[in-house]
Amino acid sequence: MESFTEENYLKTIYHISRLHSGMVQTNAIAERMQTRPASVSDMVKKLAEKHLVNYVKYKGVTLTEKGKSTAINIVRRHRLWEFFLVNTLDFKWDEIHEIAEELEHVNSPKLIERLDEFLGYPKHDPHGDPIPDKAGNFEASAVVKLNQLQQGAHGLIVGVSEHSSSFLRYLEKTNLTLGTSLQLLAITDFDGSVELRLGKQKISISREVAKHILMKPL
Repeated sequence: MESFTEENYLKTIYHISRLHSGMVQTNAIAERMQTRPASVSDMVKKLAEKHLVNYVKYKGVTLTEKGKSTAINIVRRHRLWEFFLVNTLDFKWDEIHEIAEELEHVNSPKLIERLDEFLGYPKHDPHGDPIPDKAGNFEASAVVKLNQLQQGAHGLIVGVSEHSSSFLRYLEKTNLTLGTSLQLLAITDFDGSVELRLGKQKISISREVAKHILMKPL
């Protein structure tokens, strides 16, 4: 059984590998986990000894099939707990990430299967991220970043790629929450800020905010 720290490394490597093809650089892992590259190198060597990653010095790491399966299982537990916290215990979506970070390490397959059944086998967590099933399969969905919509296009907010409490509170304040339909009116050439129409209201958001909002084009 992997330690909490080892599980966090596997999950981090998995998330980075979903964003970038090829080997995951140790510097990228260090930056995301806010630790020293030397510490990352020591850990990936341990993970390699357990056949959870393939590690090539100076090039980076990839997950083995065993490592990938373990990482997806951690992601599954995390997102099911987030769904439980919001839909059963009435937490807000900006309050749950850190709590789920703790609960994801409770490695009881029977508990997670019971939790999944109790929740009605949800497909997405409260941030719109897909929840893998017990076989590790994700529901396919075609989404684009908000700032990748065409000018004049309509879309539905279906997820976010930034889970910090400050970001989620900002979205709440500007009514840019899951299920909101909007129209992209224009993108400013100078700074990439995005002008939107929400019903009868017009608002402007920064490029940094727009790139973390995931849309289903309508």
